[in-house]
Amino acid sequence: MARLKEFNEEDALDKAIEIFWSKGYNGTSAQDLVTYLGLSRSSLYDTFGDKHSLFIKALQRYQKKSYDDVSSLLQKSTNIKETIKEMFAQAILESFEDKITKGCFMVNSTVELAIHDAEIEKVVNDNRLKMEEVFFQAVKRGQELNQISSATDPRLLARFIFNNYSGIRVLARSTGTPKQVFDDVLKVLLSVL
Repeated sequence: MARLKEFNEEDALDKAIEIFWSKGYNGTSAQDLVTYLGLSRSSLYDTFGDKHSLFIKALQRYQKKSYDDVSSLLQKSTNIKETIKEMFAQAILESFEDKITKGCFMVNSTVELAIHDAEIEKVVNDNRLKMEEVFFQAVKRGQELNQISSATDPRLLARFIFNNYSGIRVLARSTGTPKQVFDDVLKVLLSVL
């Protein structure tokens, strides 16, 4: 008779996100995963497959949560431009509160792995398209409500916003970047909107 799983898969994936985010894919060993997730090797491999499969599942979970959070925030917004400003301000604040400068898990995965790994590249591209679409819908609504300038195509603005949001997360990886640099990026972004 098969044993019942004695752990929550979602909790294990959340822990996998934490360690991969902190150490990177290449910096995380199988033993790191066993120790940090508190699972036996057999439970880890029986449930998630190999390290690569676990990483893909963790990255997809992170992507879904990030997308759901941004989508919900923008859909509930009564002032799109102000909400975008608050999103960037929060990302900047998180960058300065993060003592280990880990940036964004998706951005880190893009830089570390997407160029060499087709599966990760697919997750990264799916993320970009989904995030672009959520920003596109928000910008369109902001333009209809006269909160965002209609001088630029909403699709172009959506791409610009997403690129800058990702850029903020890349800057977060660099220790010693003055807050003024982040604030300048946000100031120019808002001037375009």
